[in-house]
Amino acid sequence: MGSRVLLLLVALFAIVSSIALASDPSSLQDFCVAASNSPVLVNGIVCKDSKMVGAQDFFFSGLQKPGNTSNALGSRVTPVGVTQISGLNTLGISLARIDYAPWGINPPHTHPRASEILTVIEGSLEVGFVTSNPDNRLITKILQKGDVFVFPVGLIHYQKNVAHGNTIAIAALSSQNAGVITIANAVFGSKPDIPVDILAKAFQLDKTVVVNLQSKF
Repeated sequence: MGSRVLLLLVALFAIVSSIALASDPSSLQDFCVAASNSPVLVNGIVCKDSKMVGAQDFFFSGLQKPGNTSNALGSRVTPVGVTQISGLNTLGISLARIDYAPWGINPPHTHPRASEILTVIEGSLEVGFVTSNPDNRLITKILQKGDVFVFPVGLIHYQKNVAHGNTIAIAALSSQNAGVITIANAVFGSKPDIPVDILAKAFQLDKTVVVNLQSKF
């Protein structure tokens, strides 16, 4: 009986630990407004003196403004994280507005520290994510205005505007600093370059093709 209780406690501890590690640490106080000019380095940002905190530390204005989509991808992400709202520090949340020109894309990328829930505000989006090895299964759906879709933490995902006009989405993320790894930029635009022979073998491409791709990033 005692061993069963012990096994149960170990299992519960493992579950709780996995949940705790899947998102930002919980705050142990009302708030920890980021003191962005602090020289101290921590896993997050050092707290500002709470006596110096005001409404401006929890406020951001600007999501009503369309992002400039005049670029090669035809999209623009306007982030609202701890850099924009210092009061988000330790709260484990952030969001972004994403604007898409007709047929514009938010290219395949991952958020290493957050799951994402996306809502279409205007227009229509094709969205998708790829499951991990060995299946690498692509899960896709067409979203209309008001539809919501979730991208699990760490998985490669993308969006494409399939409307004839502009599309707008709001994405919420389960981290104050979700991070973004754009796959093409990371693979072909690393500094310094990943050796050509490695990429050629990994992607089964001619080396000249790899060199050409690296020159574009």
